[in-house]
Parts: sequence; C-alpha cells; structure tokens
Amino acid sequence: MGKKKEKKIIGIFRANEKGFGFVEIENEAEDIFIPSSFVGTALNGDTVEIKILTPKTSDKRAEGKIIKIRKREKERVVGTFQKSRNFGFVVPDDKKLGTDIFIAKNRSQKAKNHDKVVVKIIKYPEKGKNAEGEIVEVLGNVNQAGIDLLSVIKEFDLPNEFPEPVIKEARSISQKISQKDLKIMPGKNRIDLRNKPDMHIFTIDGEDAKDLDDAVWVGKNDHGNYLLDVHIADVSHYVKKGSNLDNEAIFRGTSVYLFDRVIPMLPFELSNGICSLNAGQDRLALSCLMEIEPNGKVIASDVYKSVIRVTERMSYTAVNQILTNSDETVVKQYQKYLSDFKLMEELAHILKNRRVKSGYLNLDIPESKIILDKNGRAVDVKKYETTFANEIIEQFMLTANETVAEKFYWMNFPFIYRVHEEPDLEKVKELNKFLWNFGLKIHINQEKVHPTEFAKVIAQVKGKPEERVVSNLILRTLKLAKYENENKGHFGIASKFYCHFTSPIRRYPDLFIHRMISEYWQAGESLKTQYELDSEKYAKSSSERETIATKAEREAEAIKKAEYMENKVGEEYEAIISSITPFGMFAELENTVEGLIRFENMGDEYYIYDEDKKQLIGEHTNRVFKIGDSIKIRVIEASKLLRRISFELVEENEGEKEQENEPLF
Repeated sequence: MGKKKEKKIIGIFRANEKGFGFVEIENEAEDIFIPSSFVGTALNGDTVEIKILTPKTSDKRAEGKIIKIRKREKERVVGTFQKSRNFGFVVPDDKKLGTDIFIAKNRSQKAKNHDKVVVKIIKYPEKGKNAEGEIVEVLGNVNQAGIDLLSVIKEFDLPNEFPEPVIKEARSISQKISQKDLKIMPGKNRIDLRNKPDMHIFTIDGEDAKDLDDAVWVGKNDHGNYLLDVHIADVSHYVKKGSNLDNEAIFRGTSVYLFDRVIPMLPFELSNGICSLNAGQDRLALSCLMEIEPNGKVIASDVYKSVIRVTERMSYTAVNQILTNSDETVVKQYQKYLSDFKLMEELAHILKNRRVKSGYLNLDIPESKIILDKNGRAVDVKKYETTFANEIIEQFMLTANETVAEKFYWMNFPFIYRVHEEPDLEKVKELNKFLWNFGLKIHINQEKVHPTEFAKVIAQVKGKPEERVVSNLILRTLKLAKYENENKGHFGIASKFYCHFTSPIRRYPDLFIHRMISEYWQAGESLKTQYELDSEKYAKSSSERETIATKAEREAEAIKKAEYMENKVGEEYEAIISSITPFGMFAELENTVEGLIRFENMGDEYYIYDEDKKQLIGEHTNRVFKIGDSIKIRVIEASKLLRRISFELVEENEGEKEQENEPLF
C-alpha cells in the first residue's frame, strides 16, 4: 500500500510585528500559530500552505510551519521613503508586512527623505534578503496636510476618483422629476404622497449628513395599531443594471468615511442630488409601509413605489431637544410636529422592548468622534454621543429591513441577506472563563447558544464599571456579519430574517435589492435564474468591499488618535484595562483612546500571564491586573507614523497612600 496522502491545509497568514503569526483557515474557529522560525518569506495577508507540527490540545492551539506560498496578497505597498546616498528603503505603513523594501537609486522616482510613496514589489523577500521594489508614485512629505489619509486611500487601493464615463453618465441624469418618472409600468403609477397635509414626512440624521437616503412617517389607524412608513431613495430608478454607474457601484461596494472626506459609492450628482431626500423637493422612493400592533409585532406590510416630498429635514439633536423639552426655541420652532415626534418615540420604545425580549444584543460600545482643524489635524477625540432620537431611526430601519427580508424570503425569490451566524461554542467557552471573574456565564444548551443568554449578561453589567469591557469581549466573541444569498438569520439582533434595504446611496446590497424588487414587479419569475447568479456574486463582492472599507476606516482612526496624542506625551490619565496579553496590557481612556502598557513599563515586578482568566499576576507581590480594572497611566509615546500609542503604569505615591488612609477625626 502506498503512503496515505496528507490533506493540504491552506489559509491566510496574519503576521505579528514580533515576527510570528497565525494562519486563518476557512470555517475553522481557531487559527494555527506559526512561530517566527517557521514563517519563512511569507508576508502579512499571503495565502499559504502549512504543515501541522503540533496538534491542538485542550490548553494550547495547534502550531504549524509555512511550507509554500500560494498567492501573494500585496503587489503594491504604501510606506515612508528612507534615503541613503546610493539607494533607499521604503518602510511600509503596514507594520505587520514583515519586510522593508529595498529601492535602487534608479527606481526611486526622485523621492525625498520622509516622503510617503507607493512602491511596486518587483522581487519578494528571499532568505536573508529584503523585498525589492520601484516607487510608482510620490504622495508627499509625511508632515504635509492630508498626506496621512491619502496614504490610507492608497494603502487599501480605494477608488478616489470616478472615471470620466461614470461622471458623464451621472451628469446626464436630470435633477428634476418628470411625468415619465411617475410611471412604473403601463397602467400603473407611483403612489403620490406629496400633497397630503396631515402626512408629515421627516428625515432625521446627523447635522453634517448630506446623502439623505431614508425618511419616515408614523401614524395610527382606527384599530389602534401603529402605521410606520419608511421611505428609501429609489436609487435603482437612476442606476440601471449594466450601466457605467452600476459597474462602478459594484466595484466600490460601499461608501468609505474618512473624517473630513468621503469616498462615495455614487457620484455627488446622485448621492447629494436627485437621490438625496432633501426637504421640500420631489423625490422618487421605494417605500415600506408596516402595520404594527401595540406589542410591536408587524402584522401587515406593503412594499411600493412612491413619490414623496419631505416635510422637514431634522437632526438627531433637534429631535432629542423636542422630546426632552430641553430647548424652548427648538420646541417652539417645531411645535406643530410635536405629536409626530411623540408618536415616533412611543413606537420606537415598543419596537426596542420587543427586540430586547427576543435577545437583541444592545451593546453599549461608544464610537469615537474625532475633531479635525482646517488643515485636517486631529484637535480633539471624544465619545460620539447618541440620544433616543438616534434610537428612533435605528429601530425603524431595523424593522423595515426585517420586514422586506421576510417578505421576499417567503416569495422564494433570489435575494441578498445580511447574515450573522451563531458564535463558535469554543469562543463562547473562552468568554465564559473571563465572565467567571464577575460571577457571570453564557449558558450553552445542547451545544446551542441563544441570543438571550448574551442579552442577560449585558443586562447584568449595565451601568457597572465592567460594562464596557464585557461588551467589547462579547463583540469579539461574535462572528462578523456578512452578505449571503442564503438566509441564515441575524444572531445579533435576534432576527430570523434580515437584509440591508435602507441605504442604497452608500451600500450596493441595498441597491441590488431595490432593483430586484422593481424588476420582479415587471418581469416576475422570468428573471429568477439570472438573479440567483447575481445575488451570490454580489453578496460575496459586497462583503469583501465592506471588509476593506472597515479596515481603512480603522487605520484612519488609529492615525488620527495617535496624532492627537502626540502632544500629550508626559500627561497622566485615569484609564480602564481593556485587554490583557502575553506581552502587556491595553488601557483605554475615557475619550476612547487606547494604548499599550508593555511589561517593561509596569515597574520592576515580573508578571505571569493567566490566559484562562485574562489576568496578570505579580510573581513577588501577587498583585493582580484584570480586564476592567481602573488604573492611572502616563503617555510615553504617540506616533501617527507608527500608528502607535504607548503608556506606562503610574504607581501611587506611598506618602499619598498613607495620607489617604489617615483617619479624619
């Protein structure tokens, strides 16, 4: 008998700055650890083939060796040029890449020292040798205004400009609605909601929002049930299948938000023009009308084409001031709409309460709000404050997304769903080891876990010091949501059916669903085969583009937070331990800035890492640091170039301790 052929193990290599890394295997809960001596010439993001050296045990992950590089992830790299007399190096922005890139003098494009550049790799690293490359674009000096965010755009290969044919097509679209636009098909027109004096339609967004793609109306019927009409810009009316606009939207997949600049999915003429539901202007919409019982259950719905005219453009701030009666001027200005907003508030509470009972994971993890000056430099970082006005729109959009997904699921028509699968049980068990410290547990029943188990834990830590840390760890335990053409439910919002229907200006799956609905009305089952192919293809590409956009936005945030902290070196702050690692601990400030405290910056003690409890224990003092603890830190390093913030632990002065403990009387 011949030797049994070993199964090839292929995955994506994720490098660590220290030289080791992990290989992600598709559909496997745990990555394979790759020691630095077995990384070879693999770079961060490469597709590799590995050999298992040490199998997984109950307390240790599997270890492997990279034996072959199947596919190089990067051909172009963004970095900083370091010039020597006869040659230079590019230090990549991606510190995990694993190699600096050698640049011969004749391939430097006359780049100056400390210029940000785009380099094409012409020779990948070999044993003992760096990669080699040629500079293909000089972006500008590292300290030049806007170069940091331009570097992110280039690093993730984001399409910064629209091709001329796309712009030309966008400009050819009329900015006014014609009689022809009102016809859906022979003998059938859009439902006209423009001249109904008692139907007040509102957009509610942030003050700075310009692409307004959703508007709402709330009423009540004679049966005492609520009526919620969610109007979404009918982008598919203007972006036709196979057009230049459509192909570009597929390629982009999503809008990307980098503080003071947006890389939109659609050109300005559409996103801020005819597709934006601007107050007082006639706009085409795809609407979802829902009848909702006082217990929050949707008992009837209709998806239809409409033409609307938004009554008022409202901000979250103004609506909150009206609901809380906290600004007399604003309340007086919108007095005639007071009953509309009160009814919205009432319905949103009902919808949210129903969700919470189902196991809706209401994770209170604050987003960062980064303030830039006129030169694009970060001058402040704080929590993004939300109010119940934000909650109103969130609950209404969630309900519309669920309603549309369920309606088309039962019609058995090809669709793109927003899928959030159940978490891996191994990760839940790991989370439970940490939750044990707080007397908490996620119960697993017959190898299944229900959203309500997570919701119970979230409720138990609500308002407590550990709430933020527990919420973050739960988020890390959950799988990432993605787009699929098969309905698998949404664990995070405890929903059997969910899709993205409400933002077609900035997300391609929403635009695809709009077009599918529109064409289904006209052509019915005859389009089914084509849409089955398209739904699978565009679900995959949209998920990929979303991943890239998310990474770019996170990198931009890391740069700007580091930039803001650069002039805070030496300052001391109260912080909370947000993560414990084998090389130190991360601490988060009240304003959401996070930094690393390495062991060498924690005093003279030697600390032992307890992986199960996620704790550090002092060898001599038995002092314990655990996630959620309050500590005092000093900023010792902040570099936007390295995208890194470092802290050191500040010990209380012994004299101050004695003073604090002295009796007062």
